[in-house]
Amino acid sequence: MNLIWIKNAKYVSNFIIEFEFNTDEKAEIDLENYLKKGIFAELKNIEKFKNFKVNSWTIEWENGADFSPEFLYSLLDKKEFSY
Repeated sequence: MNLIWIKNAKYVSNFIIEFEFNTDEKAEIDLENYLKKGIFAELKNIEKFKNFKVNSWTIEWENGADFSPEFLYSLLDKKEFSY
């Protein structure tokens, strides 16, 4: 498997972020179900959730929470890829 990373990400609505991967595939991913425990629980506050940035490989929030790009890539619905 090739290395996967996030090239760009933008907030869409609710807990949905549009991701662009280094594969040039784009998809909107709803992360709400992954914000239940630990450091991710405070991201249920939508204002905190919207305040993320793209670092050199994935997105991260001010509290240090991040998702691996491989995990985010695994959530893609292959039918929704935009090339």
